[in-house]
This record gives sequence, C-alpha cells and structure tokens, in this order.
Amino acid sequence: MKLFATGPTDLEIVEGIAPSSPRKRFFEDKLYNRYDYLIKEGVFKHRLTEDESSIAYSDSVLSVIENIENGTFEGRSSLKTYMHRIFSNKCVDQVRKNTTNRAQVNLGGSVDEHLYRLQDDTRSVIEELMEQHDIGLLWKCLEELGEKCRQMIRSWSEGIADRQIALELGYQSAEVVKTSRLRCLEKLRSNFLQRLN
Repeated sequence: MKLFATGPTDLEIVEGIAPSSPRKRFFEDKLYNRYDYLIKEGVFKHRLTEDESSIAYSDSVLSVIENIENGTFEGRSSLKTYMHRIFSNKCVDQVRKNTTNRAQVNLGGSVDEHLYRLQDDTRSVIEELMEQHDIGLLWKCLEELGEKCRQMIRSWSEGIADRQIALELGYQSAEVVKTSRLRCLEKLRSNFLQRLN
C-alpha cells in the first residue's frame, strides 16, 4: 500500500506562521493553497463572481494568519473549520455589500435622466466636464493607494501578465498578484465612489 504525503499538519502550519518562525512565508503559502477550493464554493454557494470570491478567500487567509500571530486562534477547532467559518462570513459580507449597492443604484433619478432634459450643446459640455472631473478624481484616488498597488494596477493596465508582475514586484505567484490587484482595485473603486458622493 502506497502512502501519499498530505502536507504539513495544522500544528505545523500554526507554528510555522508564528511571528518568530524562519519559514513563515512558506507556511503562509501552504495555508493559502490548502483551502483554495473554497473560492469555487463562494461562487456556487454564495453566487459571488470569481473575483469577489477570490478577494473573500484572500481576506480570510489574511485574517487566519493575523489571528494565529496574535494568539486569537486557540486551536479549539481545526484550521479547516476555522477557515471555512471566516470565509463564509466574508462571503455573506460581500453578498450584503452587493445587495446594498444594487439598492442604492435604484434610488431616485439618475444623472443621465436629468442630463437628457437639457439641450444637446449644454448636455455635451456638462458631460465633458463630468468626464474630466471623474478622470482627475480617479488619478487622485490612484495616487493615494500604496506604491505596490499603484505599480500593480499600472502594470496590469499595460497588459503585463500576472506571472511577470509577480516576478517584478516580488510576489509568490500569479494568483497572489491577481488577488492583491483585485483588492487594490476594490479599494480604488470604493475611494472613488466615496468622493463622488
């Protein structure tokens, strides 16, 4: 009978993620890869997009790592159970956020409705001013992001592959770049929308 290696145990991962561990990054990657099947679960069970589910998963991994580091994770449940619980909560938060955003879109008349009541020449001038304002505001929000986020978004917008971005910016893999980029874009979007309102 042939035995297959199953990877590090929960205890090995917890000890490996401890702040004093010399192989912290290695065990963080092991944790990330061990439960990445949850991303598909977020898509099917919670009806999130793959990007939304990836962000929820990455945030869950970061929460677990933080909880291990600060001693909040006491080991009363398995890492799998703990990760699943946190991931489910993150998915529910995203579903609530999506529902709230849809409800806000349906409130009142849109700017477009009011614009179309204006004469054509006035409407085009106002639309141009709004577009210039939006672009300026977007650049301002982009500059407020951290340097790594700015570099990642710029490289991605130039068509550079995630694998290449990972090499250039020192990330572990293309998947980590994708998840980090999605988080940066969500932060950019959120800051932009807050300033518009």
